[in-house]
Amino acid sequence: MATLHSFQNEMDQIAAKQRTDIPLPDKGKAKADSAPTDDSDEREIEETIMKALLSNADQARDLVASLITRHVGEYVFRIGLQPPRAQLFDNELIDDVGGWTGIARTEAELDELKEKITAVVEEVGGKSSVLFKASIPTPRVSLLLRLPPLSVAQTPEVRCCVVGNVDAGKSSFLGVLTRGGLDDGRGRARVALFRHKHEIESGRTSSIGMEILGFGPSGEPYPSDYRPLQRAGLQAAKIVSFSDLAGHERYLKTTLYGLTSGAPSCVILIVGGNAGLIGMSKEHLAIALALGVPIVVCITKIDMTPPQVLAETIKQVTKILKSPGCRKTPVFVKSMETAVEISAAFGKNKLCPIFLVSNVTGEGLDFVRCFLNLLPPSDHDDKFRADEPLEYVVTEIWSVPYVGSVVNGIVNSGVVKTGDAILFGPDSNGNFQTTSVRSMQRKRADITRAEAGQCVSLALKRVRKNAIRKGMVIVHKDAQPKAVRRFEGQVLILYHNTTLQKGYQAMLHCGAVRQTVRIVEMDAEHLRTGDRARVTFEFLSHPEFIKNGQKMLFREGKTKAIGVILQTIA
Repeated sequence: MATLHSFQNEMDQIAAKQRTDIPLPDKGKAKADSAPTDDSDEREIEETIMKALLSNADQARDLVASLITRHVGEYVFRIGLQPPRAQLFDNELIDDVGGWTGIARTEAELDELKEKITAVVEEVGGKSSVLFKASIPTPRVSLLLRLPPLSVAQTPEVRCCVVGNVDAGKSSFLGVLTRGGLDDGRGRARVALFRHKHEIESGRTSSIGMEILGFGPSGEPYPSDYRPLQRAGLQAAKIVSFSDLAGHERYLKTTLYGLTSGAPSCVILIVGGNAGLIGMSKEHLAIALALGVPIVVCITKIDMTPPQVLAETIKQVTKILKSPGCRKTPVFVKSMETAVEISAAFGKNKLCPIFLVSNVTGEGLDFVRCFLNLLPPSDHDDKFRADEPLEYVVTEIWSVPYVGSVVNGIVNSGVVKTGDAILFGPDSNGNFQTTSVRSMQRKRADITRAEAGQCVSLALKRVRKNAIRKGMVIVHKDAQPKAVRRFEGQVLILYHNTTLQKGYQAMLHCGAVRQTVRIVEMDAEHLRTGDRARVTFEFLSHPEFIKNGQKMLFREGKTKAIGVILQTIA
């Protein structure tokens, strides 16, 4: 497995090289130059602000406004001595303050500073809320400072994929998390999430379900039984979008499409406490590791699982995460303080948060909501560049009465506006067709502009539904996109029971592109499990729009391989 990790680093370097060929915009440079580089820098800035709060209110206001702006509109501000994260993540008993950082505060000083910073944040148009407060062994508090977005179009979004084995409790978990009510223990919470009649009858998800959880300026959750970005005159300050993926083996193709096309910030792996990490859960974990997506584990059904069985499940999950194939550091989130701190450290040092939850009693769900509320937005990832030409990838297609053909997808780069003249394609011959954007929506709210990283729906003028397919791209009319039949990639064979040779066919997943490919050339006579090679692939059905640096995964049965595109061939 050391080969897998080194190969993933190579893929990341190739993808990063493709992005750095174009200079960073000024705002990206400013953000990179001014943002804190580590925890010690953040603590120093926090102490400077607290000194200014007690002496110079104008300076404090300017510092707070700058701090929140640099951190994409929200920041966790800590007052008082803070425990080392390593100690907190190990769930050690905190009975002394040896090795703690910051300045000790009394309860009176804590309350005074909290009131002052709340007033300062409100002056700059933001909101302050208490995430965590404790007095033992020393007074400390963590505050969420958040600036509401100026418009619906600028609301930050976190994208998550929910995976796991059949009957692990994925849909029930999402139903309870996003809709506010608890489950009755017989699957009531999941029914509202199903999209098809056969899903309701079987109780199993077979499609990609979408659920949304909104958070207000003060961090309060907004249930999803409303227009997600706006409710009763209030505007959500952040939204979390969940892709509820199928757990059954026969729907693995659909699950893979959801993982590769949705550009998720994390994968939430649901493990039934009574069954453990079995069946497709292991397959989903392996795929997430291969794609390099951060992982969160939720162990459900803790209310009905006998203590000894739950302990065995926890032991199994911990052992698998620590194994050489995963190399993750499990962190059991059993307090609000841990939930706050793991959200800041998540994605670094291979940390894997583990939540113990019950959909019936609600135990552990508050920790999950707090963690999700503080995750960095997906649409502010460095791989999405607003200064590059428009590239929008189609992931879903609908036909809406009185509107026409509507596509949903992610803006990979550039900006798209209502009324823009665009090209969409490629079709079966590799050609692109012209049309224009009739209207746009983001999570059911009307908008007129969307930027790189955002997931939006576009209504296209005078375009038939059967003229569009998943995996197509939309670019500006002046662009000159090129579809290709062949491409060369660097691949690593994760598993194959015999040998791969020229002529081998498999299903390729590359972003939203999903098509059968054939190996036409490779720099080795044959390939086995663990082998690496440069391979030339050919699409069997029709040309596709792909780019150098894109990650890919191809599979056939139990055969799995990952890779990165090195060169497209006409």
